[in-house]
Order: sequence, then C-alpha cells, then structure tokens
Amino acid sequence: MPTTTAYLARSGRDLDASDVFVAEEVPVPALRSHDVLVRVHAVSVNPVDTKSRAGLRTGTRQLGWDASGVVEAVGDRVERFAPGDEVWYAGDLGRPGTNAELHAVDERIVGRKPASLTHAEAAALPLTAITAWETLFDRFRLTAESTGTLVVVGAPGGVGSILVQLAKKLTGLTVIATAGRPESREWVQALGADHVVDHRDLVAQVTAIAPRGVDYLFTAHSAGNVPAFAEIVRPFGHITAIDDPRGLDLMPLKRKSIAWHWELMFTRPMFETPDMGEQGRLLDEVSRLVDAGELRTTATTVIPRLDAEGLREAHRLVASGTTIGKVVLVRH
Repeated sequence: MPTTTAYLARSGRDLDASDVFVAEEVPVPALRSHDVLVRVHAVSVNPVDTKSRAGLRTGTRQLGWDASGVVEAVGDRVERFAPGDEVWYAGDLGRPGTNAELHAVDERIVGRKPASLTHAEAAALPLTAITAWETLFDRFRLTAESTGTLVVVGAPGGVGSILVQLAKKLTGLTVIATAGRPESREWVQALGADHVVDHRDLVAQVTAIAPRGVDYLFTAHSAGNVPAFAEIVRPFGHITAIDDPRGLDLMPLKRKSIAWHWELMFTRPMFETPDMGEQGRLLDEVSRLVDAGELRTTATTVIPRLDAEGLREAHRLVASGTTIGKVVLVRH
C-alpha cells in the first residue's frame, strides 16, 4: 500500500515538548467520488489548530486545515479539477487535516489558487476568507449597496485582516477596527479600516465615532464583552461571533432586539449541506479579487519548513495570541 508522510499532534504534550508533533508514514488517502488528492505545498495555522491540539486527550491527530497545493489525482465524479491544477482550500473538521504531503479533500470546498500568489502567500487565506465572506454575506446579508457601520473586534487577526478588506472592497460600510499595539494599528489601517480604536476602551471610542450606535459587529473575542457590545450596537443591529466562550450571557442584547449569529466555516462540509459548493465558488471569487489587486495576502510570518518542528514553532506563535495576520509553513 502506498504511503505518505503526515505530521501528527500527540496528546499529553505541551508546546515545550520536542515530540508534540511527530512525522509518521500513513496510507495515501483513498479518494471518495468527489475528492481531489492534493500534494500540499504550504499550510497555515489557525486558532482552531491550537485549540484542537490542546484538546487532545488520547492518541494522535492529523491537524491542519488551510492548504495550497497541486492536484495529483481526482475521484470518479470530479468535474472542476484535473491533475496539475493549483488549488487552495480550508478542509473539513471531520476528516484528517492538511499537515501531510498528500491530502484528500472534496472538490466542492476547493478553489483555484490565485495565480499571483506563491503557495505560502495563498495558504494564509482560505479558512479566514471563507469565515469573513460568510459573516458578511450569509450572516449579515450584506450587498454591494449596503451602508452603515461595522465594528471588527480582533481586526489584526487572521479573520479580521481579510474581513476588513472584503468589507471595504465589496460593501459601502464604514469599518471601525479594534487594535491595541502600534504595529497592529498600522496593519489594519493599511488594510483599509476607516477608524481604529483600542479594544480596552471600546465603548467610549466607538461611541465617539458612531454616537447613534453601529449596525454590525464582528467579534473573535466575546467573553466578557457582551455588555459593551450591547451599548455600542444600535437597536435591531447584528453581531456575528466566531469564538467559543463558555457560559455566554446574551440577555444584555434583548432590550435592543440585537441579533446574535454564530459563524463556523466548517458547517457546510460537516453536514454536506445542499449549498456546500458555495465554498468552492467563493474561494474562486476571492482568488479573482486577489489576482485583480483588490485583496492582499494576510501572511505575515513564513516558516520555511513544513515538518514537526516547524509546526511546533507555528503553534507556539499562534497560541501566544499576539500574532498579526497569519503564520504559514511552506514545503521546500
């Protein structure tokens, strides 16, 4: 049976342990009818990777979701891709991750990699672009004609970095981004944010800009912040969250009839929803926007080794909570 190298996270280890990730030979994935087999050239590490690793209780797991690579083989019902095509995608929580030389993924959640980006630059974007796109256009139901004000809490992070760009390029919204450090402020300003505020003084600084309240709020940091959100969002406004706060109390939002949405970009592939192919289509559209110069990569740290030690370094950086943009690993 042919094998490929995969990099597995081990339970019971912290990031100081040299064997927190190990290389193992595993069978080359068997293709389902709609699968493409991809030779992975680059991956990125997201908070979901670090949470999944930290939550391992027994055994090992092949993590990784973002990937950029080249198609090697296709399933018998694949229509959109052929061997040799360059692709990018964010994978499926219910299947082995992308931290491997060869990876199988359903073609319906795969897009054509932007020709103008390297694999390293491309690998930064799929998961965060899908999350941001679904937030703006599926949860908030925005269009090119939409106006109003959007607050992006956690704007320097991976999702925030692409969401700011998409909101400015594809809607008429005024974007208020939160950032604390000077380098974070410079980053989100360069991405197009109209205003930058300090998350530690959110209510006062947002109110000074939008005294009647904001229309939309995206948050990657909900714990302890719902009362502040209730103050700055207008009546009948909308909030979308992507984090996993425990014991979240949403009652402060009721007085203003503020809608709370959850966004998880894995929902479509997890449940094979009828519109699962929307993820492939939106990735193709993001690719077009990148190649047209409308969007830029959010890769800020590139680790030139896609192996066990490189993954340990990348996870350490992302788990610190201080990274700007995305951490990427590339195979040479």
